[in-house]
Amino acid sequence: MPQFRIAEAARLLGVSDDTVRRWVDAGTLPAHSDASNRKVIEGAVLAEFARDHASAPSDPSGGRRSARNRMVGLVTAVLVDQVMAQVEMQCGPHRVVSLMSSEAVRDLGLEPGSLAVAVVKSTNVVVEIPGGSS
Repeated sequence: MPQFRIAEAARLLGVSDDTVRRWVDAGTLPAHSDASNRKVIEGAVLAEFARDHASAPSDPSGGRRSARNRMVGLVTAVLVDQVMAQVEMQCGPHRVVSLMSSEAVRDLGLEPGSLAVAVVKSTNVVVEIPGGSS
């Protein structure tokens, strides 16, 4: 089972090492000492904690949809030509890039600084793991 040291957990959760240490000290995030007497967090525990404590800005678009992968963020760049456009967004720590028609960009009024929601609905999602061989 994978284990993560405090600094690794902090990086994955997007918080400081001190925040993770406070959570561990308070018993909010279970950790134990490894063979080298370093605090580590089990991967499954960290994943559950990340899911349960995830916070995203509220979705301003309202309504109900079948797509579950919705990320609220700010438009950071818009590149437009006659037919197509590339829209970049920053959704928390994630950079999302969308290709759409130039007409859609104009209709939505997208420009850097616009609040938007990136909706991902796909049957083809690639999952990779760091390092390792195939």
